[in-house]
Amino acid sequence: MAHDVTDLDALHALYGAPGAPALDKVADRLTPLYRRWVMASRFCILSTVGPEGTDASPRGDDGPVVQAPDDRTLLLPDWRGNQRLDSLRNIVRDPRMSLMFLVPGSANVVRVNGTSRLTTDPGLVARFEDRGRRPTLVVVVTIGEIYSQCARAILRADLWSGRLAPDLPSVGALLAEAKAGFDGAAYDAEWPERAARTMW
Repeated sequence: MAHDVTDLDALHALYGAPGAPALDKVADRLTPLYRRWVMASRFCILSTVGPEGTDASPRGDDGPVVQAPDDRTLLLPDWRGNQRLDSLRNIVRDPRMSLMFLVPGSANVVRVNGTSRLTTDPGLVARFEDRGRRPTLVVVVTIGEIYSQCARAILRADLWSGRLAPDLPSVGALLAEAKAGFDGAAYDAEWPERAARTMW
């Protein structure tokens, strides 16, 4: 507790001022190059905040993870997930959100901070129709700011090396640990078929 940093002056004293590029890279809209980067991303993390706290949810697609109808708007389809609806409940009650876009092999991340709303507008939902499937709804994001993140975190983590951590527990094992009597082995055995059947 004695070493806790509890005010902004103390925090800034530890780090000093950011360099000019860290500030100059921020845009208030999807510039042509930021658009190109975001459209290359098939995976992002959606962060939201609500009365119960914060949430971060992975979102992925087999093509661009979002669409961009104009330079201030992103459309994120809500494909099938675990039905917890943590992020969606948060957005209904507090529109603030962030997206972090990753592209495999790239050491950079692009972040969007802004606000969002949920819609079942048939025209917007239909934009994502693919092989007869449609998302349940679309998250409409209004961009407040967009910028690239420093590459150091991904470089330090060697994220794209392809090396798996040894003895990584399965989801079934995690569920069995969380709930006594849960059959984790059966869950893991059934998951590949269930995922293929319910992916969308």
